[in-house]
Amino acid sequence: MREKILGIIEKNSKMDLKELAVILGESEIDVANEIAAMEADGTICGYHTLIDWEKTSIEKVSALIEVRVTPQRGQGFDSIAERIYKYPEVNSVYLMSGGYDLLVTLEGKTLKEVSSFVTNKLSTLETVLSTTTHFILKKYKDHGTIMAKKFEDTRLIMTP
Repeated sequence: MREKILGIIEKNSKMDLKELAVILGESEIDVANEIAAMEADGTICGYHTLIDWEKTSIEKVSALIEVRVTPQRGQGFDSIAERIYKYPEVNSVYLMSGGYDLLVTLEGKTLKEVSSFVTNKLSTLETVLSTTTHFILKKYKDHGTIMAKKFEDTRLIMTP
C-alpha cells in the first residue's frame, strides 16, 4: 500500500483522504495511519504547491548552478553540500555525475541578486572550484505538471 499511496500523492498531495482510500480500496484509517507512519519515518519529507509565478505580479528569477568542488577527506561531498543547502536562497542541492559535482537551484528577485549570491557566497567557499549559472527563462513542465499549455481556439467554425 505504501508505494501506491506515494505514487498517487506525489502527483496530487492535496487529494482528500476519503478519495485516496476509495482509489486504494482501503479504509480511511488505514490510509491515514500509513501516511502518518511515512511522515514519521521521513519517507514523506514535505508537501509543496507548484506555482506558475509568471501568472502573478511577483518578480522571481530561478537559476540552476553547476558547482565543481573538492571533496573533503572522510566526508566526501556531504559537508560542502550541507553548507550550501543551509543558505535560505537555495531551494535544492543534488550530487550529480558528469562534468560537475553539485547542482544547486535557487530563486531571487532579480538576475543581479542571484549573480550576487553566486559571486559573494557560493564561489567564496573554500572547496568550490568553479560555478556555472544557468537562468531559467521559461518552464514548460515542472514536477510532472505541464506549465505552458498550448492555446486552443474554442471559437465555433462558421461556414457560409
